[in-house]
Amino acid sequence: MTRETLLDRMLDPLIKLATSTPKADPSGDYAFEAFRKAEAVRPNSRSALENKALQLTGGATSTAPPAGRSAYGWHLAEGRTDIFLAYCTAARDAQKENSGLQTIALPDALAVSADYGLTVMADASPGAYQFALFILSSEGQRILASYGFSAPRLPE
Repeated sequence: MTRETLLDRMLDPLIKLATSTPKADPSGDYAFEAFRKAEAVRPNSRSALENKALQLTGGATSTAPPAGRSAYGWHLAEGRTDIFLAYCTAARDAQKENSGLQTIALPDALAVSADYGLTVMADASPGAYQFALFILSSEGQRILASYGFSAPRLPE
């Protein structure tokens, strides 16, 4: 499977497709946004994807994985799903548990991104300011980049 064939595989009626639960977990919201974007690539795909998506994580009634297991890797290993749309960091954790898993980035036409901000309250403790400065430091940015986040351009 490749980025180019991913949408075809997700739409395949024989493939079990899983997401997190929309409105309960942002990962599910992002997955359903990707489904919305799929409509522009292939008409009628949005409803097909939304109807087949198994919302296996993030919800109030989601089954918790055994201790020490990621929910995504566990559901894949147990055969509950064939494809799990998840954060890159979750995919990396699942792959550590199941070396045979393949991770594929969504094609650009389906990709969803998020912008995250950093705010320190005016009356925050000195530790909060120190933590914010660490996040913005070169070392903090390297750590974020190692988890798949792009580093913001710091003011000169």
